[in-house]
Amino acid sequence: MVDTLNDASSTAIDGPGDRPGDGAAGQRRPMLSISGISKRFGEHQVLRDVSLSVMPGEVVVVIGPSGSGKTTLLRCINLLEDYDSGTVAVDGEPIGYRADGSGGRTRLPERAIAASREKIGIVFQSYNLFPHMNVLENIVAAPVRVKHVPRAAAEARARELLAMVGLSDKAAELPVRLSGGQQQRVAIVRALAMEPKIMLFDEVTSALDPELVGEVLAAMQQLAAQGMTMVVVTHEMSFARDIADRIVFMDGGVIVEAGKPEEILFAPRTERVRAFLKRYNDRYRL
Repeated sequence: MVDTLNDASSTAIDGPGDRPGDGAAGQRRPMLSISGISKRFGEHQVLRDVSLSVMPGEVVVVIGPSGSGKTTLLRCINLLEDYDSGTVAVDGEPIGYRADGSGGRTRLPERAIAASREKIGIVFQSYNLFPHMNVLENIVAAPVRVKHVPRAAAEARARELLAMVGLSDKAAELPVRLSGGQQQRVAIVRALAMEPKIMLFDEVTSALDPELVGEVLAAMQQLAAQGMTMVVVTHEMSFARDIADRIVFMDGGVIVEAGKPEEILFAPRTERVRAFLKRYNDRYRL
């Protein structure tokens, strides 16, 4: 481990320019652009001028202590939480607000916000499946009702996705008859059925028994291998190491440090990150 350095908080972290296909100057447009996001709950400042870019096909894993702003950041991307300042864009299209050119911003119409959310899949700690619907019905409900996909096409796609996560035989089951890991995989499939451009995962394994975690992480690794753009909040450090193109460490509502997994996990620059990772050190020594 390197010598102690002075802590240096950073809130402006761009996507890497040397990813395959980026070109010499990284000229591809980011799939996700967050610029100057701030969020306050009463007197508590949860996010402080956070900026982050995620390139198409990139997997960014966000780690940090509880209360550091990780979940709030995900919720602001999808506008499940309104934010006080800043802008978010997915594939070049603004989400929630558009910069007005004079340093301010204008809120978009609710119909535009709803359409923008269709580009973003999000999976939470809780599965939130409809208990009265079987697995197939849970998956096809949104594509049919929101995107007006023909039911036969929606069901065919749902079965393809269920096969991808190893649940082909569970289409007719009610959620109550599934394990936690199976329910979480159905929740992932339900989000994918909307054909999102980016997937957000918020501690999706935290409510699972340890023996069920692996099957959910395997499904996420398969998505990453297929090129899905992903932002993943997790405390599973070995998973972060294996899946991430970049790891972002948040604390106190800011991005303290970001870099490749081997940089953040093995040779962090700041004392704050080193202190956080101390309990994981034995796991990462080779």
